[in-house]
Amino acid sequence: MNQNNHTPDSEHHEGQLGGAHLHEHPDQQNNHMRGAGRSVWLTGQQQARQQRGDRYSRLSVEHPAKMLPAIARHAIRTYTRPGDVVLDPMCGIGTTLVEAVPLGRNAIGVELEPKWAAIARLNLEAAAAQGAPGQGEVHTGEAARTLTDLADNTLRGKVRLVLTSPPYGSMTHGQVRSRRDGADGVEKHAHVYSRDRDRRADNLAYQKPEVLACSFTRIMAACRPLLAPGGVVVVTTRPYRKDGHLVDFPGQVAEAGRRAGLVQVDRCAALLCALRGGEVVSRTSFFQIIETKRMRREGRPVHVIQHEDALVFTNPAPLAGEGSAAA
Repeated sequence: MNQNNHTPDSEHHEGQLGGAHLHEHPDQQNNHMRGAGRSVWLTGQQQARQQRGDRYSRLSVEHPAKMLPAIARHAIRTYTRPGDVVLDPMCGIGTTLVEAVPLGRNAIGVELEPKWAAIARLNLEAAAAQGAPGQGEVHTGEAARTLTDLADNTLRGKVRLVLTSPPYGSMTHGQVRSRRDGADGVEKHAHVYSRDRDRRADNLAYQKPEVLACSFTRIMAACRPLLAPGGVVVVTTRPYRKDGHLVDFPGQVAEAGRRAGLVQVDRCAALLCALRGGEVVSRTSFFQIIETKRMRREGRPVHVIQHEDALVFTNPAPLAGEGSAAA
């Protein structure tokens, strides 16, 4: 796979639309990651279904928490160029991979659950059939162990961008059927990551918060040997509520990155809503609406989240004799 020096390609970036005010970092011209510098990504201009179009298998809808394609595209265009390698260590249905290969990047995914891995491969096959110039592959297995195997073989030092979105509890994801869909009432579905109890111990979606943070740290540490010099890690996440309490999951991810030996250089807002004429157009799902209404009836002053945090890290050059970071 071709490894080029990092400069952004000439494609237009998602969301650079007239009329939207985006904050520019003061040191943008001196930013060593040229092409970065916008702290707000306009990635919700289209609904998720329109963003996916006909490029994803219908089976993809069954995954509880799919990354928004425009978020993946923006990160890939910003931090890589054609020929670079993009890695998602928790790839789900393969959104990172499917958005990378049409842009001429080569993509590697790791997925614990065989069902999602199979769907990711279907989606990559569809991308190839539609003429995507990049190549993609999906490995099935626990992320940290699989990444260690890849580092021991062919991928060490070749990844320009790690792009992922960790799961953080099945209570925060899913889809809803209502009476208008033929259900008896409001019924939640497509909210289970795995039905195999033997794999649930390794599935971050079913781990307690303190265990999840350690597991994610271990995965990020396993990514480090695969990163090329100057490589970038982008993690998209958001806060969530558990038992009525707001959990600062972005803060936990930032700490996990630090413990893994990465250096955080940015925290951006990837919009899930659209901007039209200076006004916010919500892209809120029915599930999010009913959950917000339920908590407000309980007296909790909650709001629908309209963005994800995009945490950006770099991999510092190791000191002489230093191995990969430990959790």
